[in-house]
Amino acid sequence: MIRKLIGYLFLFACFSAAAQEQPDSTNPVSPEPLMLTDSLLRDETKLVPDTIEFSLNNELADSLTGDSIKIRDQKKPTVLEAPINYTAVDSIIVSLDGQKVFMYKSGVVTYQSIELKADYIELDLNTKEIYAEGLPDSAGVVQGSPVFKDGTDEFECKVLRYNFQTEKGIIMDVKTEQGEGYVHSERTKKIDKNAFILKHGKYTTCDADHPHFYLHMTKAKVISNKKIITGPAYMVLEDFPIYFPILPFGFFPNTPSYSSGIIIPSYGEEYNRGFFLREGGYYWAAGEFFDLTMKGDIYSKGSWGTYLNSKYKKRYKYSGNVDLRYNVNKYSEKDLPDYSRSPGFSIRWSHSQDSKANPNQTFSASVNLSTTSYDKQNSYDVSSYLSTQKSSSISYTKKWENSPFNMSANFRHSQNSTDSTMSLSFPELTFSMAKIYPFRAKVRTGKLMWYEKIGFNYTGNIKNSITAKQDVILEQSLIKDWKNGWKHSIPITLPSFNLMKYINVSPSVSYSERWYTNNMNRRYYYDHVAREGTLEVDTIYGFKRNYDYSYSISSSTNIYGMYLMKNPNSRIKAIRHKMTPSLSFSYHPDFGNPKYGFWDSYVDENGKEIFYNRFEGAVFGSTGRGESGSISFNLANNLEAKVAAKNDTTGKGDKYERVKIIDNLGLSASYNLVADSLNLSNIQIRGRTTVKGISINFGGTLNPYMTDMTGRGLINEYVWNHKSGLAKLGRLTNANLSFGMSFKSKDKKNQGDGVGDGPDGDAVRAEELPVTTMMGPVYYDFTMPWEFRFDYSFSYNRSNPFRSATINQSLNFNGRMSLTDKWNMALTTNFDVQAKKFSFTTVNVTRNLHCWNMSFNFVPFGQRRSYSFSLNASSSMLKDLKINKQRSWFDNRNF
Repeated sequence: MIRKLIGYLFLFACFSAAAQEQPDSTNPVSPEPLMLTDSLLRDETKLVPDTIEFSLNNELADSLTGDSIKIRDQKKPTVLEAPINYTAVDSIIVSLDGQKVFMYKSGVVTYQSIELKADYIELDLNTKEIYAEGLPDSAGVVQGSPVFKDGTDEFECKVLRYNFQTEKGIIMDVKTEQGEGYVHSERTKKIDKNAFILKHGKYTTCDADHPHFYLHMTKAKVISNKKIITGPAYMVLEDFPIYFPILPFGFFPNTPSYSSGIIIPSYGEEYNRGFFLREGGYYWAAGEFFDLTMKGDIYSKGSWGTYLNSKYKKRYKYSGNVDLRYNVNKYSEKDLPDYSRSPGFSIRWSHSQDSKANPNQTFSASVNLSTTSYDKQNSYDVSSYLSTQKSSSISYTKKWENSPFNMSANFRHSQNSTDSTMSLSFPELTFSMAKIYPFRAKVRTGKLMWYEKIGFNYTGNIKNSITAKQDVILEQSLIKDWKNGWKHSIPITLPSFNLMKYINVSPSVSYSERWYTNNMNRRYYYDHVAREGTLEVDTIYGFKRNYDYSYSISSSTNIYGMYLMKNPNSRIKAIRHKMTPSLSFSYHPDFGNPKYGFWDSYVDENGKEIFYNRFEGAVFGSTGRGESGSISFNLANNLEAKVAAKNDTTGKGDKYERVKIIDNLGLSASYNLVADSLNLSNIQIRGRTTVKGISINFGGTLNPYMTDMTGRGLINEYVWNHKSGLAKLGRLTNANLSFGMSFKSKDKKNQGDGVGDGPDGDAVRAEELPVTTMMGPVYYDFTMPWEFRFDYSFSYNRSNPFRSATINQSLNFNGRMSLTDKWNMALTTNFDVQAKKFSFTTVNVTRNLHCWNMSFNFVPFGQRRSYSFSLNASSSMLKDLKINKQRSWFDNRNF
């Protein structure tokens, strides 16, 4: 009896052990052990070492197996460097012997920098091997696929088997990001911590789960964050294989840090310069703080170019970019009469200082310098070609803390590519002092006295400059041709006051002095025998002062007028008129008086005395001749209406809108009290208003005096004494008018204007059109976002009443339309109304193909007529994977 009982207990224990080792029937059966005879592992003997020692830090395992599990053989034991931690949301099942752990639903296993997440994970503590996969949901869709992360490397796959000890494993259906690209593989072997080998993989820069294009790699090795090496490979586009040309091998750098390398040139042909290799060279990753790019162009007809670019940056200090270019263009053949050789260069430098580096001193640079012909002959973009003005500035500023003083030093450059003139200014120094009040007490008590409001500030400018043609500017004499001087400005602020409560009066005094190192002297000699005169100009070198001062007082006020509508049903409730008149008087003496020594004169052959300024053409100008005591008048008008709001739903009429009728209508003129004739200046008129959202600007100049019979000289006769009607206001010498209108499609979120009722009584937008289907009418949104703008400008000039006026009119058009979410079209053009022809016109069409871009640019006429079509991969890594078809403006025979 006892023997039978012992037998039953033994069988019960066996069945219990078997039940604990098998997972629940509702969960997937644990996979078979990893077969070392796998085709990818034939060169390996084992994934696990012969002996291991492992410490399990888990309360459940400790309760079953003790503090540790040890498997030993006759060799010396090995131990993992850290514990393996694991968790799961649904359940964790440990086998009876404690050597296997099964995790269900959101399982997480971590070991050092490794983290694995999956809905089903099987951990073998004996072999230190882990298996993971996703679980199907009620609809049969697999959820919780394995996500493996090791440091910064992370990938998602379908099935994963990995050994913590050897850092080797097998991965099924993996997708991993490598630099700018993605690697897909159905079966991958992880051979060490950072390296993978795979068969029949895909390399692409398309981030879609099913890429639109990829490079099919028959076999490849991936070294994370370093490189990808592939054997024979071919392109697959939209699942269509392109076997020719086939790549015998490939190399793709995928390092996260920048590195040196060769830049592959682009190739093509131009009519004027021939076949070319363009922008090929070398990139040098020089160091942590800067890099260097060297590129060049070469053309079959002899033209060539070279480029040097460097970027630099020091954190919290400064950053910048230097770009140097030199090109030599050769046209036609050397022995032909139309042969020409045109060298040109371009220098660009930008430098900025971090605001944290030094709050009291800054250094910045913005240099854009080139020869006149460079952009016209070497630019590939519209903005560079159309630009005629360039300027540069290098500046250093210094501010003395807790003081009103500061200083700046500048180098300035400007050039006009139309006439090839260039201006240089170096050095250009400015010393300034903020306004101070010398009579104000340091510790103030009570109200400020009038004399405590007296203040002044100082500005000193030192300048050395020259203007000349660009090809001779560096040959000019520093002493004779460069202009230099020092200017001092001391404006004095006097206390302002109110006159009759509503008129604000502000007096002021200003003093300006200029120091120069030379002045001129003119002598006129007349030869009575030859009957011709000679004007000699002598430059006298030496220190010379030139100064002037003036007094002024100004006053201004505001005048309001209101007109209330008598009709209570009118939407316009009131009209308000605001006038801002200002009146000022200024006086400065006649600095042409011989006692100052600023002006001199000579007598010509006709006995006429000719006055000249001894500082004519000086860098800071000079004092004018003649006494002036002018009264200046300015009047600004603003007209606006108070209108009942359209969206007033209360019916009380207590919501209003302010509508501007005239934003500003101004009139200004001055009258010189001490002049002997032509006392009244030109009358300036300017205005701005808005009509239906359209901003309109206009202006004009009225000359109040009549002219002589030639129309070039003024006589001291007012126009209103000789003309009638509107002509009595004065002679209109110039006028201008400009306005623009912009239109755009409504935002989908704000569209509310219906054109009819839908099936359920809802408003249907104009862009929503019914489409009949078997299920009835369905409304689809065919909205195409678009923008359109045109600007009109008009100018009138007639300074001579005996000649016809010069009129210029132009229309500028630009628009953009999105045909779909992917298609975009843009147009820019200008129409000369007087010439009745279009000027520079461009049409651009682009298409976003997800991982590819398509663009078409077209200039239909003009000297820059051209077109280009491009289909290229979006990633910069595959910039040479493209199809180009173009006709450059360099191909035009009349270039």
